[in-house]
Amino acid sequence: MPSRRDLLRGALLCAGALPLAACGSTPQPPAGAPRYRISLAQWSLHRALQGGRLDNLDFPRVAREDYGIAGVEYVNSFFRDRAEDLTYLGELRTRAEGSGVRSLLIMVDGEGALGAQDDAERAAAIANHHRWIRASAFLGGHSIRVNAAGKGDRDEHSRRAADSLHQLCVTGEEYGISVIVENHGGPSSDGAWLAETIRRADHPGCGTLPDFGNFGLEDGTQYDRYRGVAELMPYAKAVSAKSHDFDAAGNEVHTDYRRMLDLVVASGYDGWIGVEYEGKSLSEPDGIRATKALLEREFARIEGA
Repeated sequence: MPSRRDLLRGALLCAGALPLAACGSTPQPPAGAPRYRISLAQWSLHRALQGGRLDNLDFPRVAREDYGIAGVEYVNSFFRDRAEDLTYLGELRTRAEGSGVRSLLIMVDGEGALGAQDDAERAAAIANHHRWIRASAFLGGHSIRVNAAGKGDRDEHSRRAADSLHQLCVTGEEYGISVIVENHGGPSSDGAWLAETIRRADHPGCGTLPDFGNFGLEDGTQYDRYRGVAELMPYAKAVSAKSHDFDAAGNEVHTDYRRMLDLVVASGYDGWIGVEYEGKSLSEPDGIRATKALLEREFARIEGA
């Protein structure tokens, strides 16, 4: 009798998700397309999802119809118990494809600390992430976003996280899925620490998802966001344009988007940049539209330079 793993690989083959491009690649714009494309991070609508006003299955359609966005980044917490439900994932994929939307990646939270000091805890965390690698491949994605959480001595923490990332990348390679780490609090919000951890992971499928705003360190201080993005962009396989508040001219008041996007350009990155609105002064829909408009304005400047 075939195993669940064999059945999933068969489903991936039938769906055209295997074989994919070499592990570590990021979807590139087709010839003649704009250098940068806008995606929508699902967390931008977390209040609507948590409040039952939006169903996870409808997210791709809403991204396209309400915001004119053709790439989506899922968050696993909105379908946590469906990672191995091929019927559910098939419906999500069908709806995304029917809306002309590309499912790019899954942001994975709550599956254990990849830098845990306890070996058994860390092994369990690695195993927990495998199903999301398979789910992302099934949906046609290029990556899963993970966290490099852990405790203890920073250097040892980095080495443990790097080993876990390498192991996940070996599995990801089977499915054409990269494993990318976001600056997401604690040592991971130290750009130099996270960049060194990625280097130690020593796998082409391991990279970063630089977030413009997540630079709060474990001692309560803030790492310089521009320095951090510059340190993480050489390893970037996705980018998160975090936003909170806007002034009357439509500029984000906490982050200089022009400066940030110049860092993105300087790194040589080509690909999707995700809208991730986390503010409260605007509604989620208005915050998404404001962030998208700001990105489009800066893309026009970049393309015209």
